[in-house]
Amino acid sequence: MLRQMLLPLLCAAACLPAVAGETRLQAGRIHTSDPAVPVVESIVWDDGGRIVAVGSAAVLAARHPDARVIDVGVATVIPGLIDAHAHIVGLGVALTRVDLVGTRSRQEVLARLRAFAADLPDGEWLLGGGWDQNDWPEQAFPTAADLDAAFPDRPVWLRRVDGHAGWVNSAALRAVAARPQGAALLASGQPDGGLIVRDAGGRPTGVFVDEAERLVDAVVPAMDQADADRALTLALEAAVRNGLTGVHDMGTSRRDFEQLRRFADEGRLPLRISAYADGDADAFAWLCEHGPYAHPGRRVQMRGVKFLIDGALGSRGAALIEDYSDDPGNRGLLLVEPARFEQLARRAQGCGLQVATHAIGDRGNRIVLDTYSRVLGDAADSDPRWRIEHAQIMALEDIPRFAELGVVASMQPTHATSDMPWAQDRVGAERIAGAYAWRRFGEAGVRLALGSDFPVESPDPRLGLHAAATRQDREGHPEGGWLPDQVLSAAEALRGFTADAAWAHRDEALTGRLAPGLQADFVVLAQDPLAIDAAELHALEIRSTWVDGKPVFEAAASE
Repeated sequence: MLRQMLLPLLCAAACLPAVAGETRLQAGRIHTSDPAVPVVESIVWDDGGRIVAVGSAAVLAARHPDARVIDVGVATVIPGLIDAHAHIVGLGVALTRVDLVGTRSRQEVLARLRAFAADLPDGEWLLGGGWDQNDWPEQAFPTAADLDAAFPDRPVWLRRVDGHAGWVNSAALRAVAARPQGAALLASGQPDGGLIVRDAGGRPTGVFVDEAERLVDAVVPAMDQADADRALTLALEAAVRNGLTGVHDMGTSRRDFEQLRRFADEGRLPLRISAYADGDADAFAWLCEHGPYAHPGRRVQMRGVKFLIDGALGSRGAALIEDYSDDPGNRGLLLVEPARFEQLARRAQGCGLQVATHAIGDRGNRIVLDTYSRVLGDAADSDPRWRIEHAQIMALEDIPRFAELGVVASMQPTHATSDMPWAQDRVGAERIAGAYAWRRFGEAGVRLALGSDFPVESPDPRLGLHAAATRQDREGHPEGGWLPDQVLSAAEALRGFTADAAWAHRDEALTGRLAPGLQADFVVLAQDPLAIDAAELHALEIRSTWVDGKPVFEAAASE
């Protein structure tokens, strides 16, 4: 009698009508990211991957006796992890090139380049990325001369870790100079929104910042379709292997969008890609002509556009209100004039698109907030969910404006732990109070959508959970955490990578939580991320990743 009384009460909040062809999973603990029913033992989904019930194992077993049963024992299940800011095609490209992440000197860079180049055909460009001069003893930008002795004839193009600067050798400089526009800019002047770094005599050193990078990109041979497909496949495999069931792809070109759509047509997308068009280019024009896009299989959609207002902090391109503390006279770069940015935002609004804008410096963030305020006007009260990507260095008085305008703060926890050795040198002791300020955003009532910015950082969201909950590197440095008053709890960090990331793209009725009516996107873990010490979050063991109720990654028995 008691069970008969409890069952309707439980299912009134957590069940949908039973259907044929169901699957029921039970685990030691299931975190739902749903405040109404935060922890359960079992979930049931139908053949379409839609969750029909969550609750206790005993109750759901009685209500769904014909369901196929998957028992993962004492394992913990969490909603599928969503990276709210990443570059899935860029990750694939990076996986096919030389990896310079973690190099501690120019000499180590050269060693990796020589090893990689040994297998390249003669004359082929040597491409790579991930270097960071801040990790080197001299902490100064490299030069073409550093590469020329090892590679006098083979063109070399190496992106900085943040993607906002690149380094070439003299052979690549000659290729740029072979084009009229390149020759003119190399001789004198600077591109709008970019910087060709020059020596005391005015000669290019071999480093190109922000919009100047386009001069080199224009002469690098394009990847053919077969290689591009192999690269994307590598990226997708890496994503699901790391527990990702969704990615917000920030800055998707029309070509990349068509590739993603083709993969979805062919059933080759193992996770959900929420694409944002790459600024004022072909993908944006396509959206304005055809309207926001969603694939019938719900694995790829493009309903927004991403703009850039400034550069990156590491290359001193982030736009600051006052001078860089370690570079007097420099206040960074605006990649687009404010008036033009407002025109673009108004056009996006007219096309029914969500706007996301890269802003790192306090000046860049203020310009974006001011522009959003003018463009949205009274529409700010209609839940527009426009976004600022990174929101990295903030004037403290601007943080509450996010909540006032309904703006999402899309932030990347591992940026803080990567930048902490030198970030205060850039902005000084006073401005650092508004840097990577996750707690201040949360206390101001701002939604935090968390991501990684891969391939700038690792695609592994466990590192983001760890960084958010400790503000330390994996070795536990610094003791107590960097700017520890801005730490998040493990539960807050998990919500940022699940429910709040989904909400940031208006997908809260599709994914981000384990609740009836949503899709069965989840990850099976050996440990409970909300029960272990936060210092161990980076080592969580992923046993399997599921999308639409089907496994898209399963660890080998030895993993």
